[in-house]
Amino acid sequence: MGQYSRRSVMKAGSAVLATGAFAGQGTAATSPTAPMLSPAGYADVTLLDGPMLEQFRAQHQTLLAMDDDALLKPFREAAGQPAPGPDLGGWYNAVAHYNVPADFRGFIPGHCFGQYISGLARAHAITGDRATAEKVSRLVAGFAPTITPHFYDGYALPAYTFDKTNIGLLDAYAFAGCRDALDVLNRATDAALPHLPEKALTRAEMAVLPHPNIAFGWDESYTLPENLYLAYRRGAGERFHKLAQRFLLDREYFDPLAAGDNVLPGKHAYSHMNALSSAMQAYFVDGSTKHLRAAKNGFDFILAQSFATGGWGPNEGFITPGSGTLGDSLNTTHASFETPCGSYGHFKAVRYLMSVTGDSRYGDSMERVLYNAILGALPMKPDGTAFYYSDYNAIGAKFYHDYHCTCCSGTIGQVVADYGISAYLTKANGVAVNLYTPSQLRWRRAGGIVTLRQTTHYPLSPDVEIAVATPTEETFSLSLRIPAWAGKGTRVAVNGRSLADAIEPGRFFDIQRTWRNGDRINLALDMPLRFEAVDDKHPGQLAVMQGPLALFAVGPRFLPFHRQDLTGVKQVGAGAEWRAVTPEGTQVFKPFFAVGQEATRLYQNVVA
Repeated sequence: MGQYSRRSVMKAGSAVLATGAFAGQGTAATSPTAPMLSPAGYADVTLLDGPMLEQFRAQHQTLLAMDDDALLKPFREAAGQPAPGPDLGGWYNAVAHYNVPADFRGFIPGHCFGQYISGLARAHAITGDRATAEKVSRLVAGFAPTITPHFYDGYALPAYTFDKTNIGLLDAYAFAGCRDALDVLNRATDAALPHLPEKALTRAEMAVLPHPNIAFGWDESYTLPENLYLAYRRGAGERFHKLAQRFLLDREYFDPLAAGDNVLPGKHAYSHMNALSSAMQAYFVDGSTKHLRAAKNGFDFILAQSFATGGWGPNEGFITPGSGTLGDSLNTTHASFETPCGSYGHFKAVRYLMSVTGDSRYGDSMERVLYNAILGALPMKPDGTAFYYSDYNAIGAKFYHDYHCTCCSGTIGQVVADYGISAYLTKANGVAVNLYTPSQLRWRRAGGIVTLRQTTHYPLSPDVEIAVATPTEETFSLSLRIPAWAGKGTRVAVNGRSLADAIEPGRFFDIQRTWRNGDRINLALDMPLRFEAVDDKHPGQLAVMQGPLALFAVGPRFLPFHRQDLTGVKQVGAGAEWRAVTPEGTQVFKPFFAVGQEATRLYQNVVA
C-alpha cells in the first residue's frame, strides 16, 4: 500500500531515481544514498492566495517586527556587554531566582533565537525580501561577539538550545546569504561542547545525574544529530559529522526501534519524533539502513497512537498502545498536541521518509496535521506570545500559552515556511504533487522552466486543477497523491480526457506523457463522510471526518448523537461549516482552521 504505482498512463516510461540533494542542503558533502524524491527548493514554490499563504505572511511579518535588541539581550547579558532593549520575558530572559517547575520564567534564556533566525532565513529564500536578509545578518553579527562558554554555566538545557542555534546559523548561511554564519557556528559549537555529555543521554539517564533543579534533567542531546549532519553537509566541517555520530541514541532508542520494539510509551513526544529525523540523516549521510528501519518503525508506532487530527502525545508524552490512554485524555487534559513543535517535527520526518520510500501514506499523515492542527494555530505576536497546545478535551478551546517565547514560538515560523517545499517533490524525470493547495512550482528542465500552477479550494472543495506551462514539449511523469480515504468516485483527467475508470487510493497516480504548453490536469477527489474512534477502549467516542478534515463540533452546547445522526452531517454550501440536524437540535461543525473562540469538541459521544 502507498507505494508509487507501477502503472503509468498514456506513454509508458521507467522510474528514475532523483540525484539532487535536499533543498538548501548544499553540495559540500555528498550523500551515499540518493533519495527517490527531493523536496522542491524554497524559491521554486510560490504559495497563492489561500489560508496557507495568509498564515505564512502573518508569521513572516511577526518575525520581522520582533525587536533585535530584545532578541540579543540574553546573550549580551551573559557576556557582560551592554544589553539595551526590552525583555521579552517568559522563557526567554534570565531571572535572578530560577524556580522551575513552579515558575517557568527564565526557563531557557535565548533558546528560540536560532529558530527565529531560521524562520526568517527560510522566509527570505521564499520571498527574496531584502529587509529579511538584512535582519538575519544583523542578528548573526550581533550574536557573534556574545559567544562565550559561560553562557551555559548553570544553564538548564544546553544541548536543546545549541541545537536551535545550530539550525538558525545553518539556515542564515544557506538561505539568507550570511557568509559568516558557518564561522560563527564553529565558535558557538566550541562554546557549547564543554557543557554537552560525552554521548546522547536519555531523559532517564539525565534525571539521575546531580542537578540543581529538576529541569536540568530534561535536556535533549539525542536530537542533536540531525542538525549536526546538516552542518557537515552544508560545509561546516568534518567535525560535525563525527559529532553527529557521537550523539546518535542507538542502544536505548534506534536499535530497539530498528528491531521492531516499540519503546515510545512514556517518552517525551515531540523530541522523540524529532529524533527520527536524526535517524534519517544517518541514513542519508552514512548509508545506515538500521537507522532507516528505526525511523520507519518509529513513525508507524506514532501513527498508531495518533488522534484523528494527526496529532499525538497528550501531555507531551507517548502512550501505551491498547491502554485507552488516548481516549482517557479527552477528559483529563487540555494539552492534547504540542502543535507548532509537533507539526514541525512531523513535516520533517514525512519529507525524509517520503523521499526515500515514495510512499503516499506519509503525505496523507502530513495533510492531516496540516489542516487539523498547524493551519489552525493562533497567530504568534511580536512579543513572543504563541499558540502551544491543540485542545481535544470534551470541552475544548483555542488559547495562547501563559508564558512568552515558548518553544512553539520558534517552530511555527519554520513549519509555515516549509509549506511550499512540502507540497512538491521532484525526481530526475518527474514531479510528485503531495499537497493540494493554491500554489505554483517552477521546475528547471533542459528545455527551460516548466511551471505547474494549482488552482483549488481544497479541502473545502474536492476539485484540483493543475495547469502546465512549458516553453518546449517535455516528457516527464506527474504523480498525484491519492489519499487512502479517497472514494470510488475519484477521477483524473488530462485536457478533459478521463485517464482511468478506477483510481486506486493510498498511492500516487502516475501520469507519464509528453506535456505541451497549456495542458491541464483535473483531479476530483471523492471525499466520503466517515467516522474514527479515538481508540479501541472508547468505541463510542467518534470523530467526524470528511476528506482530510476532522470536523470539530462548536458550542455553545454539544448535542448527544446516535450514529444515524452523524451520518447526516453535511457541508453548508462550499464554506467551512457543516451541520447535523438531530431531534435535539442542530449541531454546527467546523474544521480546525475555521474555529475561532467557540468551545469545541473533536470526539462526539455516540450512543447506540
